[in-house]
Order: sequence, then structure tokens, then C-alpha cells
Amino acid sequence: MPKPSVAELRPVVHPPGVKDRRSGEHWGGRLYMREISLRITRHLANTRVTPNQLTYLMTLAGVLAAPALLVPGVWGAVLGVVAVQLYLLLDCVDGELARWKKQYSLAGVYLDRVGAYLCDAAVLVGFGLRAADPWGEGGPDWLWAFLGTLAALGAILIKAETDLVGVARHQNGMPPVQEAASEPRSSGMALARRAAAALKFHRLILGIEASLLILVLAFVDQARGDLFFSRLGVAVLAGIALLQTLLHLVSVLASSRLK
Repeated sequence: MPKPSVAELRPVVHPPGVKDRRSGEHWGGRLYMREISLRITRHLANTRVTPNQLTYLMTLAGVLAAPALLVPGVWGAVLGVVAVQLYLLLDCVDGELARWKKQYSLAGVYLDRVGAYLCDAAVLVGFGLRAADPWGEGGPDWLWAFLGTLAALGAILIKAETDLVGVARHQNGMPPVQEAASEPRSSGMALARRAAAALKFHRLILGIEASLLILVLAFVDQARGDLFFSRLGVAVLAGIALLQTLLHLVSVLASSRLK
């Protein structure tokens, strides 16, 4: 059976709304990765590869970002970015293949969410360990590893706060939350939410953005000859994660999502 063309694939695997999903599509997917993933999906369309198999590989790629970041110098940061970009690519391909083969499953949705949790956590934990300098002459400084783990915990909790809204509604026999319900009932909270969305500082604790930040800081540290900026970055991300965890919880409670 011949491989489908990109033109044949596109309307099936990129139906209207896929690239415009407010919380379901990363900017990297919209900007460049969806065009790359289409070419990969084309080669997998007539194989026995399943979407869930790709999701397992996606999760593995994300987790491998942590040991990659332990490689000293700029090369470790480069490997971390490569691992996370591979995660993003497979995250696009598994959904596209599922739509093309019509192989949908709750297990696939579940595994995709687990992969997202693990990738974000792996990057931040790896960043903390990198800043701790485990290969340094004086031995590791575990404070930075602790702060990286704290940032990872915050990133996971933020995702959990969102996902648990659906759990709470389902257990109470309520339908899935509508987009309009996400808006805070208080005008002050709504203004604060729009300001945070405009600044997008919270995205720095997501695996893709964090890996790019780590790469930039690695170059700066390379020029300086120490880990000052990486350590500053870990501290800043830990602070953002803790603040965002609290603000997101308040935002959920102040909206109509639990009403």
C-alpha cells in the first residue's frame, strides 16, 4: 500500500481546531513541529506501529532529559534540548497517527498526560542536579538539587490542579468543564489572570521552555566559567513554580469550574 501524501494526511490528522486549542497545543507545535511531524506520520501510516507505542517513546524521550542535563558544559544543555524536542515531536506524531488509523483510547489519553508530567519534572530535576555540580571538585551542593526538585513538584501540582477539576466534576456527575467557566468570577482575579497570561512567566517551568532557558544559561555560564546563572535560574524557577501553584489554585477556586 503506498504511503499517503502530506496533502492527504493534513485534513485528517490536522482537523480544524487542532492547532488552535487553547491548552492542548504547544506554541512549538503550531510554529514548526506539526509540519515536521506530518512527514514522520506519513512514513508510519501503513506500519504496525501504534499510537500508544509512540507515546511510550515520547515519555522515555522526556525522562532522558534529566540524565542528559548531567553532562557538564554546553553539550549537556544541548542534549537536554534534543531530548525535549524529540518528546514534542513524538507528542505530535502519536495523536496524528491515532487520528489517521482511528485508534483512539482512554489509555492513550492517560499515557499522554503521564508523559507530560514526567517530562516537565525530569527537566527541572535535571536542571537542579546540573546546578548542584555533581562532578565538581568540592562535591555536589544539594541545595540546588532541592530547589530543582521543588520546581518540578510545583510544575506537577499545577497540572494536577487542572486535571483534578475534571475528576471532581466527573465524581459529582457533572459534564466536562466549558471554556467560559475558566474565567474567574471576581473582576480583580480576572485582571490578574489576564496579566499573568500576557507575561507568560509561568511557561518557564514547562519542560520545553525550561530546556531552552537552560541552554541559554549554559552558554552564559560557559563564558563566565562557573554555574552562577544556572543556579540563579534554578532559584527563579523554583520561586515561579511555588507562586504559580498557589495562584493557579486560587484561580480554579475563584472560577466557575467547580460550580
